[in-house]
Amino acid sequence: MGSLIDIQSQIEKLQKQAADIRSREFNSTVQDILAKMAAFGITVKDLEAARKKAPKTRGKAAGKVKAAGGRRAAKKAAGTSTVAAKYRGPSGETWSGRGLMPRWMAALVASGRTKEEFAIQA
Repeated sequence: MGSLIDIQSQIEKLQKQAADIRSREFNSTVQDILAKMAAFGITVKDLEAARKKAPKTRGKAAGKVKAAGGRRAAKKAAGTSTVAAKYRGPSGETWSGRGLMPRWMAALVASGRTKEEFAIQA
């Protein structure tokens, strides 16, 4: 494995490469976006309105959060109650124990801790 100086040098080179690629692809990306906006009749006002309505998430999960929020809202409207938290993390995060393990719990388990350490006592 390389030294810290070697790794920092590689990081710097990669960041420069990323900046070069970003600058080369910027104009073509803007042109692609403008072409799609024209094809669908999208205006800047449409984009601003969509940004205000969009959830405050990043990455691939943004669409999933929006869809899940719609299902949750429908369940709450139907009278379904929420499930009590079964686990509490060191920063106050909670998890009911249902569904996929949240990232904070997965990170703790991966570091050698157990789920039972974070169980909320009844």
